[in-house]
Amino acid sequence: MNRLRHDEAVAALRSGEVVAVPTDTVYGVAARLHDRAAVARLFEVKRRPRDVALPVLIASPDALADLDVEWGPRARALAENFWPGPLTIVVGAAATSAALVGATSTLGLRVPRHEGLTAILAECGPLAVTSANGHGEAPCISADDVLATTWGARVAGVFDGGTCDATVSSVVELTSRGWRLLRSGALSATDIATVIGPESGDDDQ
Repeated sequence: MNRLRHDEAVAALRSGEVVAVPTDTVYGVAARLHDRAAVARLFEVKRRPRDVALPVLIASPDALADLDVEWGPRARALAENFWPGPLTIVVGAAATSAALVGATSTLGLRVPRHEGLTAILAECGPLAVTSANGHGEAPCISADDVLATTWGARVAGVFDGGTCDATVSSVVELTSRGWRLLRSGALSATDIATVIGPESGDDDQ
């Protein structure tokens, strides 16, 4: 696996390759969301079960228009307050969109705070992503960490975007019954509640 420049990473992703990329939290391994073969390869590279859905990174909320997701007032409020940043928002989605990442009726979406990755997203469109570290291993926070992984030879390369802060991103799920924090990280349930009210509320999405 080699270090890739911006143009090389974009070209590799556009050609259906899997590429390791930095985010504002940790390094991940990514493939273009709408390239089914590439996403399938992403599952294979990380030996990730096909029924464990992948989150999706987007350049900005403008990308939501093409994803057929349920993006109501609470989702918009969270995005306005915490994007770009370490919050994945899980919302209802059409089955065709959900199936792209191994889900059935939802998509987990995030706009990362990393200029280099945002530029790649702007050129390549949404990316399905999973963490670059092996199961049970410490997160990869640099390109050197990624280069040292055992699976590295199976991807096109790593876009070196510097050192990530290693803070775990938070994951919140919005449903018609309310919301719940699936994973606490950089943002707590209290942080979320200050924007959309108490957890497990009854407001519509």
